[in-house]
Amino acid sequence: MIVDDHQLVINGIKSSLEEYNDIVIIAEALNGKEALEKLSLQQADVVLIDVDMPVMNGYEAACEIMACYPKIKIIALTMFSEKSLINKMIEAGAAGYLLKSVGKDELYKAIGQVADNKKYFSTEIVLSMAKPEYTELLSKKNQITASIPLSTRETEILKLIAQGLSNKEIGKKLYISYKTVDNHRTNIMKKLDVHNIAGIIRYAVQNNMVE
Repeated sequence: MIVDDHQLVINGIKSSLEEYNDIVIIAEALNGKEALEKLSLQQADVVLIDVDMPVMNGYEAACEIMACYPKIKIIALTMFSEKSLINKMIEAGAAGYLLKSVGKDELYKAIGQVADNKKYFSTEIVLSMAKPEYTELLSKKNQITASIPLSTRETEILKLIAQGLSNKEIGKKLYISYKTVDNHRTNIMKKLDVHNIAGIIRYAVQNNMVE
């Protein structure tokens, strides 16, 4: 289900996801109240929800959804990255928090991760969460230490990933192919036991690999 007070945004999200055959959009709503009404008729596995909406905002709706349908997974999809909003949505039970600037591939990945009972936060959100006031919100089992051995090249690539560079950009910078970069990225994720770029960013932040 997609919940946003702008129909154009809903249409854009639907268009972005239509190429993925394993995602079916069962409903859309323009505010939290309408979302709850539609969920009473047909429950979704994942709800993409904006934070700032009229009638009933994303935080209020998330609290109600978790109370009524605890098995539903919620991803906040919004323009706002304020720490107070991130905090509130996590406390309300959101399993993911993405900015609307996210690409369709990452959005698809986030939906898959959250549907699989994992967490997913976009890079900007992870950087905010990694600050001291957010450490208690991170599960201790997901905390990663620097004891995991990475090669010199893997460490170099990890730092560039944390800076937001794409495989192509990293390859150009290091004079290697983007395929080689992708292989290194895969190995890094296996060694760190993370499943997305957010996990790599969290490791880099917690181990002082980024400014």
